[in-house]
Amino acid sequence: MASPEPANPARPAAGLRLCALGEIADPGGRSFRFREGDKLFAGFVLRAGDAAQGFVDSCPHAGWPLAPMDDRYLTRDRRHILCAGHGALFTLDGRCVAGPCEGEHLRPWPVEVRDGEVFTA
Repeated sequence: MASPEPANPARPAAGLRLCALGEIADPGGRSFRFREGDKLFAGFVLRAGDAAQGFVDSCPHAGWPLAPMDDRYLTRDRRHILCAGHGALFTLDGRCVAGPCEGEHLRPWPVEVRDGEVFTA
């Protein structure tokens, strides 16, 4: 598993409403960005049916966002998370299975679905 993320004052606290679950493609992903002073937190949420899971939006190999221009986090067949920067593939639970970071994991960003809404957890 990935090492814990360093403290980031821009990371939102638990209980923040992110969006309605219906605002995320099924299956699909959506990015979220938060700023506190000169610090930035980037995360994304993947949806599959009524479930959602979140990850820190940072490639473990290069540190850049996985989908920097849009919310296309999944491969065309929707079986893997894709790093647009160098084509690494991650399982839907965040483990890299192809690319320069093979065997590493995306950092989790806890989220939960309550009454059709996605919140930080």
